[in-house]
Amino acid sequence: MKLRSAAAAVTTAALALVLSLPGSASAATGNFHYTYTDRHGEERHATLHDPQAERCINLHHVNSDEHPPAYAPHNETDSWVTVYVGTDCQGAHWRLKPHGKRATDQLKLRSVRFDT
Repeated sequence: MKLRSAAAAVTTAALALVLSLPGSASAATGNFHYTYTDRHGEERHATLHDPQAERCINLHHVNSDEHPPAYAPHNETDSWVTVYVGTDCQGAHWRLKPHGKRATDQLKLRSVRFDT
């Protein structure tokens, strides 16, 4: 009888542990905007909708040194975001708060990482 009670307790504890482990990375809710200059010199705007959290995102249109970096990011998500001047979340970086104001045109970026 005690063996069954011990086995049930171990099973319950294991199930509780599994349920408390974090799942896969979640998404930040909201939009993240940035501005870039296209190959014709025209200013363009891009948006990440509900971006994936806890992974590096190289921004479309500016993900190589062949193109000028993006600028003026605006974090309208519910998560903190770190913006990086280099691709693959490398180089100088800055943190932008959730639902913040548009950053200056002087803030350059090529990649971002959102917190969960």
